[in-house]
Amino acid sequence: MKIEHVEGKNAGKLMLYALSTCQWCRKTKQLLTDLGVGYDYLFVDLLQGQEKEQAIALIEKWNPDCSFPTLVINDSKCIIGFKEDAIKEALKL
Repeated sequence: MKIEHVEGKNAGKLMLYALSTCQWCRKTKQLLTDLGVGYDYLFVDLLQGQEKEQAIALIEKWNPDCSFPTLVINDSKCIIGFKEDAIKEALKL
């Protein structure tokens, strides 16, 4: 799985599961970038076969509906959808 990393200040372990064609996913990525935090992301729609199945299985642990964007914070909290205030609060910004 090709997980991309965006450099920034450490706000914990942030993993964004997104779709390359989703406007809300783009807005979430842009928010994280604008906040200057480091994060990892994965465009699930660009995966194929077993990699895609593995990614979906990971997402479903946090978000059974497997909707996007799904942001997992420190392997302990999940924010589904573009929720600017919830993301800022979770990151304590």
